[in-house]
Parts: sequence; structure tokens; C-alpha cells
Amino acid sequence: MTESRTDRESMEFDVVIVGAGPAGLSAAIRLKQLAAEKGQDISVCVLEKGSEVGAHILSGAVIDPIALNELIPDWKQKDAPIDTPVVDDRFYYLGPAGAIRFPNFLFPPLMNNHGCYIVSLGNICRWLGKQAEALGVEIYPGFAAAEVLYREDGSVKGVATGDMGVGRDGSRKDAFTPGMELHGKYTLIAEGVRGSLAKMLIQRFGLDEDCEPQKFGIGLKELWEVPKTQHHRGMVVHSLGWPLSNSTGGGSFMYHFGDNLVSVGFVVHLNYANPYISPFDEFQRHKTHPVLRPFLEGGKRIAYGARAITEGGLQSVPKLTFPGGALIGCSAGFVNVPRIKGSHNAMKTGMLAAESVFDALAQGRAGDEPVTYQAKYEASWVYKDLKRVRNAKPSLSRFQAFVGTGLAAADMWVNQIFGTSPFTLGHGKTDAESTQPAANFQPITYPKPDGIVSFDKLSSVFLSATNHEEDQPVHLTLKDASVPIGRNLPIYAEPAQRYCPAGVYEVLTDNEGKNPRFQINAQNCVHCKTCDIKDPSQNINWVTPEGGGGPNYPNM
Repeated sequence: MTESRTDRESMEFDVVIVGAGPAGLSAAIRLKQLAAEKGQDISVCVLEKGSEVGAHILSGAVIDPIALNELIPDWKQKDAPIDTPVVDDRFYYLGPAGAIRFPNFLFPPLMNNHGCYIVSLGNICRWLGKQAEALGVEIYPGFAAAEVLYREDGSVKGVATGDMGVGRDGSRKDAFTPGMELHGKYTLIAEGVRGSLAKMLIQRFGLDEDCEPQKFGIGLKELWEVPKTQHHRGMVVHSLGWPLSNSTGGGSFMYHFGDNLVSVGFVVHLNYANPYISPFDEFQRHKTHPVLRPFLEGGKRIAYGARAITEGGLQSVPKLTFPGGALIGCSAGFVNVPRIKGSHNAMKTGMLAAESVFDALAQGRAGDEPVTYQAKYEASWVYKDLKRVRNAKPSLSRFQAFVGTGLAAADMWVNQIFGTSPFTLGHGKTDAESTQPAANFQPITYPKPDGIVSFDKLSSVFLSATNHEEDQPVHLTLKDASVPIGRNLPIYAEPAQRYCPAGVYEVLTDNEGKNPRFQINAQNCVHCKTCDIKDPSQNINWVTPEGGGGPNYPNM
């Protein structure tokens, strides 16, 4: 149990929210709306580990405005940064040199992107942050929630931010500043995918005991500015196939929006077996395909980033409440994988949790479970949204890409026509457990980047504006320092040096190619959490670095 520390100051709030993403900000706004409607005053604070609201937000993104319409119906009049409706929706299956475009009528209506908008989710969060502050929400960017605080009865009391000014060796530097404790009657965890506090809370309270293992993908994204002649504002392109094999799930997106901007990205499902796969290099190779290259060639790449994605769907959503708070948004995992959308569900779950917590506060309660949130979720359109696609991800995992896609489409049509399907498939094992020994595969030789549409990792990380204070404890911690070289290298060819999209992990040798050692370049970390998920030995534990560190994504 984490107790309060005597050297830390504390602040008291009615509700503490960890994470200024779509879920956290929507929860904060909804709490203040309800307080205004009832003529009550409640205090709400939001902690954000990024240097500013939106700095760590990375998504495609095509958003369904259904949740925003409920939360802020007049968002257009309030100048929300949402101005590119989808007008052209395309889906391709790629081969090495050609492609097949699937007719849109083959896909269930839920896959239709018309009525949705191409956006920068980071900019939407910046706008939501301003709406929240206008309502009286206190937002503290640059402060990372590093630990959970508990009351004597075991309920969650709040969180504490990490100490600042601690050296790599753990000593206190001259600029040392102790963390701050934020106590709340209720605490909402909205950290996003594989949040460090959410992981602790799920384990402590056994929130995942009655659900399937969570599944993940890694999403890599670049933002391009292209010549006007190559820009097709409102066009959405999704694809499956090359360069991934039938046994490795994933796909791509390309969205044209704004003033000659193109978001191009690639998703690799992290249940792949071959430890030689490098998602970053697959992405770079993908952009050279003749369907995609003409849109990018002659343009300028202006930003890069990567982030894990929750893909488990309905059967992997854990219990949502615990004594003193709840999980919202991607901390619990509400992404609709076939639609490649989760922001609308994240926002709605934040709103539902806010309504439950507000009711509890109105009754004078504190520190108990806001149990009505679970019931609200199961009665909501979020649950319905996930239920009708619940067999899509397991179909891809069990039957591989080509057959699995067909089975997933058939199941979604059955759900569309009859309102349900007669079975629910399970996921089975975790993504870490899916990795097979390197002896079962051949190393992959990836083409060198051409500097035109494909690039190397380090120049990409530079575009993410990632920065960390160098003299601080390494936030990528190893449970056993001997595992990378002693176990992962001989069995799995140490896949961390390939699955990391930022060049954080290296296996270095002496001049004779002997005496390997494992090096962690924590300065490069873009906070994607892939290592915490995919390490086959589950030996890497991602913890929060000093607040304000990490990427600073513009327009992502």
C-alpha cells in the first residue's frame, strides 16, 4: 500500500482525473456540466504527463462525432478543429506490386466512414482542454502521476506525481522537488493504452479476472504536407496485405485533411509470432507501394510518432470500477478494431463515469465503488458498438489475415442483419506469449530507406520532438537485468531491438562481435508502451519519467 509521504504537499479535490486525453477531458467537462445544471460546486483536476495537453496524443484519426454531439452539441459554433468530412472512402488489398479495391457495398454499414471527420486528435484534445478550463476544471500539464495512494481501508485516495530532480543514480540533485499528492473523493484513470497506474490497479483489484487477455497493436504514424495536386481533401484509404504476410495481422490508413496534409499510418497486431519482424521497417516499406507512393512523393514529412492500440474489444474489457474510482477510455480498452476508431467510445465512457461519480458525490459518498458506471456502460451504445464486432479480432488471430478477414466480415453482417451472432470467440494468450523462438524463422532483410518516402528510425524520432531529462532514473525498468542477453537473445534474437519504433533498445558487442550487452536509450522513448506489452519474458516494466518528458506531437 502506498502511503502519503511527509515531505510532499497535498491538494484536495472532489475528483482527480489522470490523463488529458479524450476520455479524461470528457469526464471533466461532463462533471462540471452536471454541477452547473444542479447548481452545485465540485472541484475537478486533470493531470497530464505531457508538456501540454495534446503533446502525447497520437491517433489516425477519423472520428465518429456521436459522443461530441452529446457532450458539446454546439461544437461547430465553438470552433472545434473539425472541418474535414469524409467524402471518399476506399479499401484495398495490397499485393507486392498491385492492389484490389473492394467495393464499399461488401462492407457492413458500420464500416462506412461518411458522416465522420478527419482530424488531428491532439488538436481536438487541446480544444477540449480549453472547454474544460472555461468550466473551472484545473488542468496540470507536465505532471506525471507516478503512484496510486490508498486509504486505510484499501480504497484509492488519489495519486502522487513523480519527484523532480532525481539523478540517474537515485540521488537528489540540487533542483530536487518532491512530488505533489492529489487526493480525491474519486479518482478516474484515463492514462490511455497500457497505463502504468491502470496496470497496477487492474492487478491489485483483480479487475481482469473475468475477461479475456487484452490484445494490442502498434500504430505508427507520419504527417505529411504534399503538393496540392496530390491532395484529395476528405479522402480515406485503408488497406490490408503487403508488406505483411498472411500470418501477421495489420493494415494501413491514409487520410487527406486540412491544407494539403496527409496522415499516413500503419498498424501491426502485436500477436505476431516472428521475432524478426520490425513494425517500423514494415511501415517504411509499405509507403513504397505503387498505390501509396504517388500521394507522398514530392511531399515533406513533418511529424512522426507511435502508440500502442487496445484491440481486445468487448471480451477483454476489465471490470471498470474499484473502491475509490474507475477506469475510462483506453485504460480499459474500448477500440472498435474493424472501424479503427476508439475516440468516440473513450469520450462516452468518460461521460458515463462522470455521471456515476457525480451522483455518488451528490449523495455524500466518497471512496466507494461508483458501481452504476458499469451498468451504464453495459446499457450504452459503446457496449453495442463493441458487441457487434467482438469476433473480428479473434477471427484474424485464429484464422490469419486472409481467411480471418472474410470470417470477420461475415460475422459482422450476421450481427447487422440479426442483431447478434450465436457465439463469442476468445483470444486465448497474450501478445507476449504469441512470440515464437527465432529458430523457427529466418532473419528479415529490410530495404534501406530512400530518403524520399522511407526513412530511418533516428530521423523519425527527431520529428517526434521527443526529449527527456537525461540525468534521471531510466523509466524503462528491467525486473531482471540478465534476461535480455541471458534469455531473450538466444531464444528470441532479442526482439526489443526491432519491435521498438524509436531505437530505444540495442544489443551491442565488442570489436570482435562478442560479449553482447543490452543498452537502453531511454532518451528516445516515445511512450508507445510496446516494450511493456510485447517483451516475451515480460521483463520490461514501463514507469513514468519526469513530467513533461517524451514526445511533443504537433497536429497528430
